[in-house]
Amino acid sequence: MSEVVMDVKGIMSKLPHRYPFQLVDRILEVEPLKRIKALKNVTNNEPYFIGHFPGEPIMPGVLQIEALAQAGGILLHYSYNLEEGQIILFRGVEDAKFKRPVVPGDQLILTADILSIHRGLCRMKTIASVDGRPVTIATMTCYFQVPQGATEIKNDRNNEKG
Repeated sequence: MSEVVMDVKGIMSKLPHRYPFQLVDRILEVEPLKRIKALKNVTNNEPYFIGHFPGEPIMPGVLQIEALAQAGGILLHYSYNLEEGQIILFRGVEDAKFKRPVVPGDQLILTADILSIHRGLCRMKTIASVDGRPVTIATMTCYFQVPQGATEIKNDRNNEKG
């Protein structure tokens, strides 16, 4: 496995989410203004498994999307050295596809690739995978306050659909 770039304490310094809603455990790789690779360990004691579904625990797709969004938020914090706790607002999700269930014991690898950033709107292509196989794919949009004079990526680097 890759060397850890940021542990849970570092993640907590960047994102306002806390248990049980902090859904990123480690940052494995990061290339500022381009890409991030993160890890979520899916454990049997996740609170949502009590009701989703008894006897057949499956991680809800909406929480997989949230985990991907959190990874993308960390990428923006890392890329722009945003102030501690600066909130990045989720704006939308397009073309979401859920390919297979995520269950306790899975290691969810979260990747987000920046497609464009313009006037604080960021589009990212995101993929969650387990054992090298995609489980969730989506294009996400978020909003954040871009620091004055910071680099923006005005054209999509990659317009592929997932």
